[in-house]
Amino acid sequence: MAFGMGKPTTRRQELADLPDDWVGWIEPGLELEGKMKVTVGLVRLNSHFKGEILSEGVVVIHDQGEVEGDIQAKVVSVTGKVKGTIHATERVEIKKHGIVLGDIHTPCLLVDPGGFFDGQCHIPTPEPATEAPKGVDAKDHP
Repeated sequence: MAFGMGKPTTRRQELADLPDDWVGWIEPGLELEGKMKVTVGLVRLNSHFKGEILSEGVVVIHDQGEVEGDIQAKVVSVTGKVKGTIHATERVEIKKHGIVLGDIHTPCLLVDPGGFFDGQCHIPTPEPATEAPKGVDAKDHP
């Protein structure tokens, strides 16, 4: 029997259902260590990773995913487990059964019921408005 023959097409169907911007899908059975750099798109990690993840896009730590190390990304979504610091420029989502043990730096943190977070969350102060409020002339007020 040829490689891949006789298997149901469910894996192909799963791949077809992924978002258009996905660039990586790491499944159970792999244990990775080191530095992962993702320049664009979405990466889904559903296995063990030890090290640093740097991404310009979205990092999803799926159900069986476990990260020991720091993550920097635009968006981080956790249904697995993260032990380390997360820096997200847009948001961090801790879904049901998701566990984050470490500090989070993000402007937006969402924790679903059943999600767990043990650490400190650092949310930056919003930038002050540079425009004068409507109806107020900036020249009249120093």
